[in-house]
Amino acid sequence: MRSARSAHDAAAVWDIATPSRPGRVPGVSMASFRARTADPVDLSVVPYPAVTVALNLGDGLLAVDDFGGRLPNGGVVVGLASSGVRGYGRDIECLQVRLSPVVAHAVLGASSELGGVVSLEDLWGRDAARIHEQLCAAGSWEDRFAIAEAALARRHEAGRAVDPEVAFVWRQTVTNRGAVRIERLADEAGWSRKRLWSRFRSQVGINPKRAAQLVRFDHAAHRLAAGHSPALVAAEIGYADQSHLHRDVRAFAGVTPTAVAVAPWLAVDDVAWAAPAYLSKA
Repeated sequence: MRSARSAHDAAAVWDIATPSRPGRVPGVSMASFRARTADPVDLSVVPYPAVTVALNLGDGLLAVDDFGGRLPNGGVVVGLASSGVRGYGRDIECLQVRLSPVVAHAVLGASSELGGVVSLEDLWGRDAARIHEQLCAAGSWEDRFAIAEAALARRHEAGRAVDPEVAFVWRQTVTNRGAVRIERLADEAGWSRKRLWSRFRSQVGINPKRAAQLVRFDHAAHRLAAGHSPALVAAEIGYADQSHLHRDVRAFAGVTPTAVAVAPWLAVDDVAWAAPAYLSKA
């Protein structure tokens, strides 16, 4: 989730904490968010190259449009293809986990469901409510991080890994920042394009072309936020032209490149997600 407030206000709105040591499961990042103000906070969920799990742990209400105005008990999973999802509330205190999609497949016990938005309880059953209770009862964020990490590690060990070919294609997509040809990757993986398309979508939640577009969009958004012009970003990252960049940004974020450049979720990312989960080679 990414805040929909201005970049100038982002740091003032949230108290953010991250684990003090690297986690045991590669491809997983965690951060806590506590609202500093009792004023209503509006959160816009912008597509990102990782699967996000959000758990509301405070007394305040955190609502999600897709779930009828309340975050499901145990949390919500926002997949790679989710768009137009909005969270809002007061006195928000939540734990967010970002997972590389090749890790999320094993950890969440899901496949095509990772393309959209789903209740964590739908994926984990009673375990979701039990872990949620443990997190709420914990005395500190470090304790909460440890509880979440133990649950993720247990699930990762017991879960079913993605096909090596799917993991290879994801790594290549990330390494090349989305500038890849799917046919070439299929050849290098030893699969037909049709087989790669089918297996990748079933295990990651989106097809490989969409995954490449998403990774490229994320890189472009950060370059825009760093102050580079849309024309320069389009040329550097491999868009056909500035209009192509504009269409992609509009499709993913629902705003123009100029608006993305000052989007507060990028400012929050610098604090909460210094080591993006999707960059892991897991």
